[in-house]
Amino acid sequence: MWRALVFIGLLCLAAFGAVWLADRPGTVLVTFGGYELQTSVAVAAVALAGLALLLAMMWAAVTTIMNLPSRLSFASKARRRARGYQAVSRGMVAVGAGDPIAARRYAGEAERLLGHEPLTLLLKAQAAQVSGNRAAAETAFSQMMDEDETRVLGLRGLFVEARRRGDNLAAREYASEAVRIAPAAAWASDAVLEARCAEGDWRGALESIDRRASLGLLDKATAKRHRAVLLTADALDRAERDPDGALRSSQDAVKLAPDLVPAAALAGKILSHKGDLRRAAKIVEAAWRSQPHPDLADVYLNLRPGDSALDRLKRAETLQRLSNHAPEGQLAVARAALEAREFERARRALEPLLEDRPTMRVCLLMADLEQAEHGSTGRSREWLARATRAPRDPAWIADGVVSNRWAPISPVTGRIDAFVWQAPPDVLVAPELTMSDDVTGDVDVEPKILPPIVPDEVAVAPADESPQPAEPQPPEPPHTEQPKVETVPVPPADEVVLEPVKKETAQEPASDKPTNDKPAEPGQPRPEPVVFPATPPDVPKLKEAGGTRRGFFR
Repeated sequence: MWRALVFIGLLCLAAFGAVWLADRPGTVLVTFGGYELQTSVAVAAVALAGLALLLAMMWAAVTTIMNLPSRLSFASKARRRARGYQAVSRGMVAVGAGDPIAARRYAGEAERLLGHEPLTLLLKAQAAQVSGNRAAAETAFSQMMDEDETRVLGLRGLFVEARRRGDNLAAREYASEAVRIAPAAAWASDAVLEARCAEGDWRGALESIDRRASLGLLDKATAKRHRAVLLTADALDRAERDPDGALRSSQDAVKLAPDLVPAAALAGKILSHKGDLRRAAKIVEAAWRSQPHPDLADVYLNLRPGDSALDRLKRAETLQRLSNHAPEGQLAVARAALEAREFERARRALEPLLEDRPTMRVCLLMADLEQAEHGSTGRSREWLARATRAPRDPAWIADGVVSNRWAPISPVTGRIDAFVWQAPPDVLVAPELTMSDDVTGDVDVEPKILPPIVPDEVAVAPADESPQPAEPQPPEPPHTEQPKVETVPVPPADEVVLEPVKKETAQEPASDKPTNDKPAEPGQPRPEPVVFPATPPDVPKLKEAGGTRRGFFR
């Protein structure tokens, strides 16, 4: 729009000038070399404009001819550059597709066409990484260090290569240099933080957390939690040699994260040793409300040394009320009641935990209860056997690693605050152990697992070899009497499971194999299998299924 207005304005000025010259006639006389040229002013003006246009055209032709080589060179460079960037693009695609041959070919072509461009060096390094040529990759990353715009990229590549070859010292130096050059580089900040945590430099790790939070790399809630975790780690590290410093660090951690169990447990323990029972109880109770934990229960029950078992039982009941009868509260009450010899109170506390599948701790506690109340009986051993196959209790888990102790970082990835308190998944858990009343009585022999044998040599309970004649019995309807089956503890995976052996009578001859091969009539339940522990070849064969019970446990 503006260009059209300017053109119209110039055209108006030209018309005005032409009219002005036409209204004022005159002559122009030019004398040169004995010649005289006389014409009107208008003709002279038109001739002058034409001469200027001709001179301009001649100058343009001359400059075009003079600049023709450079223009041809520029066009060649442009085409070369376009081909180089096309090779870079195709090389990146080849790297992403995992094609090392194409990646190397395009990297060489890009380097030939573009020279030491940043993208060319990056493609060369990635092609070397895809091909497994670590030395060539490090060389390319080292060349990036020479340029300011690619220095951080080169440091990251060298850091990755150092980590791959296990040189943690060099990797930390590269990360520290990258943090100095580019503080906002998240990978470098994470690497420095991880290295300080691995070395136990918790104060240095706290400085890294503060720097990351100030740069906006961490949100406020995450930074607060990480500070609490690192303070707890520092307190645990100083608990033996510097109790006062450990107490300050643990209290700071509790202020930042009141539900952090290790911090609350350590703070309560140190405060109880110092005699400040009220503050210790307050800290432990606050953490217990958020997450009931056996470490908190242990600290709370032993706040005051020298208390009686009944006093500890009262504290356990307080924890039970605070946790709204959570399983950990029930377990704390049961353990305290067992120590106080209050067996009925312990059974009432454990009764809700026995309704479903009791966990390992519940089974072991029941075994201790039976042992303390009734002595060494079959019931106690039954609970011990059930504990071996019971679901596992909650533990500290991080990245698939199960630990009995909390740690500030993951032993696999080095991630902060990775451990969580949860139950491990049930993998390859055998069915729950069940025993009949006639087997769970008092037994003089402890259960014993015999070594496995070759399946062809398994001994099957034989029938009596010399049956005595019996009195004639009236005929009975077919399939009205089911064979007696005894249920014994489920054997481990290396034992052999056989079908139940039908008890032989005087009317039926002995058989060398189990007699329950025929399916039961419709409506009749199929007998449960009897489990015989595998025995070695030199062990005598088991007695008849209806004989003594000791043979099942030997």
